[in-house]
Amino acid sequence: MSSTPRLIHLAKMTGVAGTENHLLALLPQLAKTGLDIRLIVLTEPETPMDAYAAQMTALGVPTETLIIRKDVQFSLIKQLAARFRALRPAAVHTHLIHADWHGIPAARRAGVPRVFCSGHNDDPFRYRLPIRLIQAYLWRRLTAGIAISEAVRQFMIKVEFAPPRKVHTVHYGIDPLPADPALRAAFRAELGIAADAPVFGSVCRLIEQKGLPFALRAFAQIAPRFPEAQYVIIGDGTLRAALRAEAEALGIAARVHFAGWRADAAARMAAFDYFLMPSLWEGFGLVMLEAMAARLPIIASNISALPEIVVAGETGYLCAPRDVACLAAHMARLLEDRDLARRLGSAAEARLAAAFSIPKMVEKTRLVYGELPML
Repeated sequence: MSSTPRLIHLAKMTGVAGTENHLLALLPQLAKTGLDIRLIVLTEPETPMDAYAAQMTALGVPTETLIIRKDVQFSLIKQLAARFRALRPAAVHTHLIHADWHGIPAARRAGVPRVFCSGHNDDPFRYRLPIRLIQAYLWRRLTAGIAISEAVRQFMIKVEFAPPRKVHTVHYGIDPLPADPALRAAFRAELGIAADAPVFGSVCRLIEQKGLPFALRAFAQIAPRFPEAQYVIIGDGTLRAALRAEAEALGIAARVHFAGWRADAAARMAAFDYFLMPSLWEGFGLVMLEAMAARLPIIASNISALPEIVVAGETGYLCAPRDVACLAAHMARLLEDRDLARRLGSAAEARLAAAFSIPKMVEKTRLVYGELPML
């Protein structure tokens, strides 16, 4: 019998965004605390995650992939149960709804002693009654769960009927990258932006959740007063063409730069002066921690977990979702007062170090696990 408890994490992935980057930060560090950490990634046939699996394995977390073809696939539960029996973990930990639905029943079928889950978002689809009832049933099968924000914890309790004693809030943490002044200049040059131009930036998937049309409309309101200001959007998604059309219709297309998906997006935030996060809902917003590491003042929506990250008036500003006038007012305020922007950015960096470190995230996660049984 091994003296090292084995813990299998299970997540469905179709690309690399907040949850996937979170696991890249968390799992290798958990492995250094005396746990045998493994990862199984559920992937769709058209979106293989081989590069991600190789990256995680190189970081010391053996990773394998399994194909998922439907939202509910009973054969996958059977397949996972067989894999769990072969690996004999002390615990299984699921992330995101497809992993919950397949991994939790499979773990219990395989006789895994402890089963955990993490809630990463408060997506609107989770309000549907059938989904709420499925989640309520699964909570009865769980040892405990982690919510990545207090907002998500309250959502899990009120919407998914999670027992409050079972749900623990553990915020994301990151290891800040050192600033690279050369990358700031190079990225601006690539986009055709002057070295001294004030630049707003967003980094996200181009989907409805992120509220980018409202940021574009706010930028259009302040653009005539600040002719040097620019807006850079890093990311890709289904709304890319629609957002470009919106920028054209607003007359700001020449000053809005769609930079596409970048593997080093966090480092490229060095080219920004201010960060916009006008989300309509958000489980946490890992990218805001990256913005704080870049010493950027943040203008974000006052929804879900975002007020847990941004301290209004100290590290940035908060607006009601879809409130274009509010976004524009705060954008103008920061453009008019560069010293204020620098103070907010410095305070954001300090808050990141105090509240959102990887060691703190790992410590709180281990406390949720408690003493795991040996293999």
